[in-house]
Amino acid sequence: MRMVPGIVLAVMALGLTACSSGSTTSTSTSSDAATSARVSRPATPTKTQLDCNAGYLAQFTTRQKLAQLLTVGVTGTQDALNLVRTEQVGGIFIGSWTEPALLADKQIDQVKAAARVPLMVTIDEEGGRGSRLADLIGEAPSARVTAQTQTVDEFYQKSLARGRAMKDLGITVDFAPDTDVSNEPDDGVIGDRSFSNDPNVVTQYAGTFIRAMHDAGVGTVMKHFPGHGHGSGDSHTGAVQTPPLAQLQNDDLVPFRGLIGSGAAVMVGHLDVPGLTNGVPASLSPQAMSLLRKGVGYNAAPYNGPIFTDDLSGMAAITQRMGIEDAVATALEAGADSALWISSGAVSAVLDRLVQQVQSGKLPMAQVDASVLRMAAFKGIHPSC
Repeated sequence: MRMVPGIVLAVMALGLTACSSGSTTSTSTSSDAATSARVSRPATPTKTQLDCNAGYLAQFTTRQKLAQLLTVGVTGTQDALNLVRTEQVGGIFIGSWTEPALLADKQIDQVKAAARVPLMVTIDEEGGRGSRLADLIGEAPSARVTAQTQTVDEFYQKSLARGRAMKDLGITVDFAPDTDVSNEPDDGVIGDRSFSNDPNVVTQYAGTFIRAMHDAGVGTVMKHFPGHGHGSGDSHTGAVQTPPLAQLQNDDLVPFRGLIGSGAAVMVGHLDVPGLTNGVPASLSPQAMSLLRKGVGYNAAPYNGPIFTDDLSGMAAITQRMGIEDAVATALEAGADSALWISSGAVSAVLDRLVQQVQSGKLPMAQVDASVLRMAAFKGIHPSC
């Protein structure tokens, strides 16, 4: 995806005028969400907006821009401090292995203070088995149980309270909701992480979660585009193939289509989609990124928010193919805006590789700039002139 700088700045200007991590409102019904997505169009940027974007980008070296496109797992406070101080990554990820004191004792405040621009603090907090914060903010049922036992209004209120508790801990982005459509057994790779095998129910409950989290001031990330719910296996353990793209249209892709204008970011899964990626995981596929960006191939509105990858270092669908340096470079070149992986040891080597890709022209600087601006908008950064 090659862009000329002027177009990049024009396309991104609107995104930098609003905070998507709390000020964006999503719908709670699929039909309203789809309508909202289709009528939303970026306004023509002013010269002042363009100048502000250029000024924001000018503060970074090439390496620092690239660091803004990394979201990296940390073991605890010292690991996070070292990562932010030395490389100024754009985001950190709190995993099940992360020392609880980072959040419980407000040590995250030290880490945020070390960042030159606001730092994303991300987590997987879906409820059910996909929970990292049960000991700190209490338990929540799985998505499937939620849709079976709670009304939309009840779910909104419970999610709003959890979102406020997450924000109080220092979390800025939740890698949720799971927007997959699945009828797998509860313990399947998606299973009870999915609200339902009915795409309209998924759209309704996922949209409610997004709205509640944004009202609480926490950003959200829909996953796993273009749909993991009917995949052939678990991308943690090996390659996964979905049904052909044509079969996803009226099923797995419905929630993404309906919620693409909700203000949530999108995580692309490690999914081989016949008729789209043809043997390549979607997280590394320019065709999958283009489908999401343009919307035309699945009858959705264009999407200009940030695209995250799923974990690139701990899932065999990727690691059986390549190492982390190649995976991050391939994902960003394909069109992702933030590469996610779960440990900090390779960050400097990854950045060395990305700088080389920019210098060689394989990763155009205009594309990097566009991604930096998308990530800034998602963090709620408002460049001033």
